[in-house]
Amino acid sequence: MAKHRASRLGETLKEEISQMIREELKDPRIGFVTVTSVEVAEDLGHAKVFVSVLGDPQQTKDSLEALKRASGFVRSEIGKRIRLRHIPEIVFKYDASIEHGAHIAELLREVHTEETGNEDDSHGK
Repeated sequence: MAKHRASRLGETLKEEISQMIREELKDPRIGFVTVTSVEVAEDLGHAKVFVSVLGDPQQTKDSLEALKRASGFVRSEIGKRIRLRHIPEIVFKYDASIEHGAHIAELLREVHTEETGNEDDSHGK
C-alpha cells in the first residue's frame, strides 16, 4: 500500500511542480525544463524530481542550480496545494535519459542512412 501511495503522490507532485516551473518560477536561469519523473520514498519523506533541460551543458547547470535554490519555495507551495501531514523534502536531479535516447536515435539514423545509401544506388531510387 505504501508503494501505491508513494506512486500516486509522485504523479501529483510531477503535475504540480511542472506547473510551478512553467508559470511561477521567475528565475531567468531556468531554461526549458521538463519534469520527467518523481520518485517518492516509501515513508513519503523525500522526493527526487528528475528534470531534463533543453540546451547546452551550461544552461543545464544554471537551470539545476536555480531549481535547487527554489526547492524551499517549491516545497512550501506543495504544502499549500496538496493536503499532506508532512511535506517531502524535494531534491532536483538531472535526467539524462532523453539526451541518451536522442543520441541512440541519431546513431540508428546514421546506420540506416549508410545501409540504405548503398542499396539506393543499386535499385535506382
